[in-house]
Amino acid sequence: MGQPRFYYDLASPESYLVAERALHAVGEVPEWIPVSFGPPAFRCAEEVASYREDVERRAAALGVLPLRWPEPFPADELTWATLAATYAKGIGRGVAFALAALRQAFAAGRDLGERDNVLLAAAACEMHPQAVIKGVELASTARALEDAHARAAADGVDAVPAIWVDGQVLAGDRAIPAA
Repeated sequence: MGQPRFYYDLASPESYLVAERALHAVGEVPEWIPVSFGPPAFRCAEEVASYREDVERRAAALGVLPLRWPEPFPADELTWATLAATYAKGIGRGVAFALAALRQAFAAGRDLGERDNVLLAAAACEMHPQAVIKGVELASTARALEDAHARAAADGVDAVPAIWVDGQVLAGDRAIPAA
């Protein structure tokens, strides 16, 4: 039915947890597609704390530690970072950039709303900072991100992380089948 697709959001710590295992989870390498569903909606500080505890518990169970939270969390705005991920995908560096950026955010605790942290992730996968800056500004990059959102909607993806495989969407904890 086609190559599996892994939809991820750089603002999502759950995307980080799944990304660390997505390359081998479904029997073939999925296409990695950056999308942005925006930061999680929390009503109060207690909800943020509860969410963090839940993610940390799952990270520990998966052996993905230490988990460090960027400040602020949730991030206010990651559009530039998502455009950088879209540009990276377009030049064949999508997986490397996604892993580097998610690790910057959730292993190093760096805010991807800060352009320098995004460029640090880009440098980690041999992308020149000036090329990334120019790539993010391209109209074709913005169109590619819009197309990714349309594709996610067509695949029935409304939350991340998600893996589309054989017409079925596995989201959240179900995105990676139990080993």
